[in-house]
Amino acid sequence: MLELAVANREETFERMREPLAERGIRARHVPVRERVIPLDGDAPIDATEFDVGFVYPGRLMEGGVADAMLDVPWVNGLEAVATSRNKAGVLARLDRAGLPVPDSVYVSNPVDESELVDVYDRFESPVVVKPNSTTRGVGVAKAHDLDSFLGVCDYLGLVQDYKATGDKSFLVQEYLPDATDYRVMVLDGEYVGAVERRLPDGAREAGQWKHNVHRGAEAQGVELSGERRKLAESAARALDIDLLGVDLLATDDRVVVTETNARPTIDAATKYEPDFYDRLAATIEARADLG
Repeated sequence: MLELAVANREETFERMREPLAERGIRARHVPVRERVIPLDGDAPIDATEFDVGFVYPGRLMEGGVADAMLDVPWVNGLEAVATSRNKAGVLARLDRAGLPVPDSVYVSNPVDESELVDVYDRFESPVVVKPNSTTRGVGVAKAHDLDSFLGVCDYLGLVQDYKATGDKSFLVQEYLPDATDYRVMVLDGEYVGAVERRLPDGAREAGQWKHNVHRGAEAQGVELSGERRKLAESAARALDIDLLGVDLLATDDRVVVTETNARPTIDAATKYEPDFYDRLAATIEARADLG
């Protein structure tokens, strides 16, 4: 039986464990964050126990330790995770590949206030301000006027001024009102399922606008149209990432790729194509063979 190391959060591990076991792959959870790990012979991670890893840990320093100890090939390795985590880099690559993305400006702090004013003037209000490398909607804000926008930028500047902060950048983007939010899963360049992320009525009425599941949105499986499938597949191929969550925003007149995730949460099997786990198992086996 193939031994798979899964460093994702337990919710993904629990969902994938049984379907993969039915296909000859034993998934075992290997937590690498918020724990103590001796680096000598007492280390709790044994490289001889695993054949392949699922996706590289999200915290790159902890990932480096786990990678050294496990010494396995990953379905999505360091390069894939680092590529996807850089939101601005992803948008730049996709734009140059001819794919639709939101109008965006990348800001690397520190910059003069006059430059920020010029950035704001490029857009119609409101604008979205988004830290370049955070996940789950952390730090994302909507600014309705120049003063609010500069205030958000000030706060980001204060946080990013701390010497240990690695990424000192953020994005300013157009706001797409009343857009439908999709997370599309692409595996080996092919569509394998999608969910629509919706806010409960009460949350919308209270003024909430972020569609992150971790912030209260609900993910419902949907049958995506062919053109939207192709857009997500094209994004994954442009980034050359085997397993990728592709976020789409759709309005009445356009669909854009907003972000990607090379460490996507695995949802309930009912939200994917019927052969999803067959294809995932085949990808894991192929990665193990290459390693």
